[in-house]
Amino acid sequence: MARLYMSRSTGDLIADRRYGYARSCFDAGDHAGAADVARAVLELAPGFAPAWSLLGEAEAALGNREAAIDALHKALEIEPEDVLGASITLARLGALPQAAALTNGYVRTLFDRYAGAFDAHLTGQLEYRAPAQIIDALDRLAPGRSFASCLDLGCGTGLMGAAIRERAAHLTGLDIAPAMVAKAAGKGIYDALAVAELTEYLAGQPEDSHDLILAADVMVYIGDPAQVLAGAARALRPEGLFVFSVQSGAEAMPEGFRIGADSRFAHEERFLRRRAEAAGFAITLCEPVATRRDGGAPVPGFLLALRR
Repeated sequence: MARLYMSRSTGDLIADRRYGYARSCFDAGDHAGAADVARAVLELAPGFAPAWSLLGEAEAALGNREAAIDALHKALEIEPEDVLGASITLARLGALPQAAALTNGYVRTLFDRYAGAFDAHLTGQLEYRAPAQIIDALDRLAPGRSFASCLDLGCGTGLMGAAIRERAAHLTGLDIAPAMVAKAAGKGIYDALAVAELTEYLAGQPEDSHDLILAADVMVYIGDPAQVLAGAARALRPEGLFVFSVQSGAEAMPEGFRIGADSRFAHEERFLRRRAEAAGFAITLCEPVATRRDGGAPVPGFLLALRR
């Protein structure tokens, strides 16, 4: 998914025009020009976080690590919620831990802006297949089984919910982005919907309250899944299932996960296995899949099914 760039004003018409030009330079691959014009913007509007973020991205593209880190930290100081995603590049540059790369503010804003085009983009351009792959896994692991209570983490507009609906007596969806939840509500798929950050939501669930928890292409926005796995184990009834997809990657991952060029986390299989077992799960399925395509090529990953 493309990085998020915000359309907003500095309050100064000349600065706004310069920022638009700097953005155009960057998009055209003229990173030196983008950096120069971004500095000109900041002379007029030194508190304009998007210009600091753009300057940092341009400096990073030019290989100027320290200058990039300095500019991106300034963007974070101005806007700690980081809807611009400065932390992503800082993590890639080694200036922040990998786990800090994606903030809730960035993910929420990204998907609120993406909600209107989400279904068409995923199912059309990206050939998104995670819901179908999860249903296929359930058909193999639990043929014919219906679930009294199913929880769809990161439900988005309801693509996973629609796929599981006929097998769930009660279906709850949650997502961090209000616009996504509004789209899902309009489809009439779910019995209940919530706008929530998933680790906090799971922590508040009663013990032994669900038979099935699903996370289709959601864990790619979470670095270390330990809290999610612990929360899911607590919320599942005995013999309950947690089925989810992740991305894998060719780069070294000393921490077991790494933020990628697509602003999503990739995970190592052995790391996921350790985390799942530590949470008390039995691993019933772990197989390679490609849930979507990017740039015409399949994005490698894994599909995991865990049993409490």
